[in-house]
Amino acid sequence: MNQAINAIKFYYEVVLGMPNRFYEIERPRKESKLPVVIAKDAILAMIKNTNNIKHTCIIQLLYSSGLRRSELLNLKLSDIDSKRMLVKVMNSKGNKDRLTLLSKKALANLRAYYTEYKPTVYLFEGKNGNKYIGGSVLNIVKNAAKKSNLSITETPHILRHSFATHLLESGTGIRQIQILLGHGSTKTTEIYTHVATNTFESIKNPLD
Repeated sequence: MNQAINAIKFYYEVVLGMPNRFYEIERPRKESKLPVVIAKDAILAMIKNTNNIKHTCIIQLLYSSGLRRSELLNLKLSDIDSKRMLVKVMNSKGNKDRLTLLSKKALANLRAYYTEYKPTVYLFEGKNGNKYIGGSVLNIVKNAAKKSNLSITETPHILRHSFATHLLESGTGIRQIQILLGHGSTKTTEIYTHVATNTFESIKNPLD
């Protein structure tokens, strides 16, 4: 709708050279929804309720590295830097590269996964060595959530939201979280202050 209004304004004001007469048009407002976050215990339960070591590694990386689903699927074996305990995320959203955290627990499971599955190019591969597909990752997360008796429908992105929120709750600064997530601005990252429990802990409830 905004594009349509802008096109009309451009046509009348720039192409035809007419005076502006469209400022009173009401424009749609973008929704502002809080990110859905799940507790650490629930995430640990999801990890425990996976079907195999491959599924375990997928959920662990999504959460412990704060990855988007597409970033997980594009990971190559060379992107896991076990010496520096970092994950290299190449050509992510906005064609940006970044580094994020690698969990020691995830690394141990990744080594066991590599021994069993022996991927060749991509870290997670499907049949015939092809890149793993997004639908499979979604099913892995949903199945683990269902087995963990979580009442909300889980998506891979909820694990990324939880990663950022739990870091914030543990005292990690907004700027550091912004870098780990690959956000272009801290304004995007600040949404997690609205759901982090430590935002509210220092506030005394008026009823109490």
